[in-house]
Amino acid sequence: MARTTRIKKASWVVAWDEAAKRHKYVRDADLVFAGNTIVHVGKDYRGNAEVEIDGTDLVLLPGFIDLHSHPGLEPIYKGIREEHGVPEMYMSGLYERMQAFVPDNEGMAAGSEIAYAELLKSGVTTLVDLMFPFPGWIELLAKSGLRGYAGPWYSSASWNLINNFELRNKWDEQAGRRSFERALQIMDEAEKHPSGRLRGIHCAGTIDTVSADLLRDGIAHARSHKMPFTTHAAQSVLEFHEMTKRNGKTSIQWAESLGILGPQTIIGHGMIIDEHSWVHWHTKRDVPILAATGTTVAHCPTPFSRYGQIMEDFGRYVRSGINMGLGTDTFPHNMIEEIRTAAVFARIAAEDINTLTIADVFHAATIGGATALGRDDLGRLAPGARADIVVVDGAHVDMRPLRDPLRSLIFAAADRAVRDVYVDGVQVVGAGTVLTLDPNRAADRLTESQARMERETPARDWAKRRAIDIVPLSLPVE
Repeated sequence: MARTTRIKKASWVVAWDEAAKRHKYVRDADLVFAGNTIVHVGKDYRGNAEVEIDGTDLVLLPGFIDLHSHPGLEPIYKGIREEHGVPEMYMSGLYERMQAFVPDNEGMAAGSEIAYAELLKSGVTTLVDLMFPFPGWIELLAKSGLRGYAGPWYSSASWNLINNFELRNKWDEQAGRRSFERALQIMDEAEKHPSGRLRGIHCAGTIDTVSADLLRDGIAHARSHKMPFTTHAAQSVLEFHEMTKRNGKTSIQWAESLGILGPQTIIGHGMIIDEHSWVHWHTKRDVPILAATGTTVAHCPTPFSRYGQIMEDFGRYVRSGINMGLGTDTFPHNMIEEIRTAAVFARIAAEDINTLTIADVFHAATIGGATALGRDDLGRLAPGARADIVVVDGAHVDMRPLRDPLRSLIFAAADRAVRDVYVDGVQVVGAGTVLTLDPNRAADRLTESQARMERETPARDWAKRRAIDIVPLSLPVE
């Protein structure tokens, strides 16, 4: 029989109001879960509980849903990607970096362990993990304690640079089919994992590197198996120009013509659309298309801001009826900081503090993600929902005065105030420490992997440069 846990008289609970379809604050409330399911949220629970936790000074939140992340790729770029961009490629360093800096399997495994720990500490309980598969990936994801959606990357082409201003694709349809078949096998492994917390998600690479036939086959399989489907689209100016040159349509319009948009589809980024000021295109159809098809956009503001780019703007997407989610597309893998960044940059883009509220972005990080994944049992604290719970220390100095817990958490305290995290009713963070992983030891392995990667950089880079020549250190070294 499932053990019942009661967090008694929590000072603040961010509870789900089903009638109003929004979160609300409840003061001095009990939260009770039995096994992996929440059974009560509100005043004065009358039943029995095997475990009782004093809720004095605690703030209880639903677990965050990270809708777009590459944990195995990003941590190894620490010290490399923060200020790496190519002006001739509209400031983006994506294409040069992905060709010149390639982590090995050990680096991806170590990076994943570090990122998973960081995600848990910032209150993420559900992760969409989009990766080039490496040995042991699924078992490591399960070990973390996260609720994971494994998205093995498949594509028909790879980016190929021969200079610093021209993006080329190297096509291999047979290799694309092989990567697709491997992805199906790995997703099946995730779906059958005994933890019961793992699922698969189709990750059709990027819109410019997957053939039309493979995109159609991917969405067909996803729909027939009731799985979510994602692809990167509208993520760079170079991609925008490539797709309009190739098809006469924007990436979003091309996706619509292929029939791959819809409620099961998540567009990673969706930022460089036809109305974006950097492209001056003649249509204004992309936002209405995304809204009309029920497609989700997974917004990841941090990596683009480092290039000097910004979504124009998050608030307008929301008001247009697009389901918005959030992702941590680079380090730090910190969802609370991502919420803050999304809110601030939206206001900068709109030149309007009222373009959105923190409630809007918090909704995206919880309910928006759950909607995209087709889950009405995630992203909320309500009876019948999964016991994915974030416990915040409201007495933490960075949370006080505790006039408005979400503002204190997002604008001031961030992950420093996250005390405990439960996924499926199991505690995975206690007193701010991840209980399932060893990120410190993983960092040792990642340091060695980064050194190996940098040694191999001249053989991969289009100009045969050393890593230190592509990305110099911040200061000279004597």
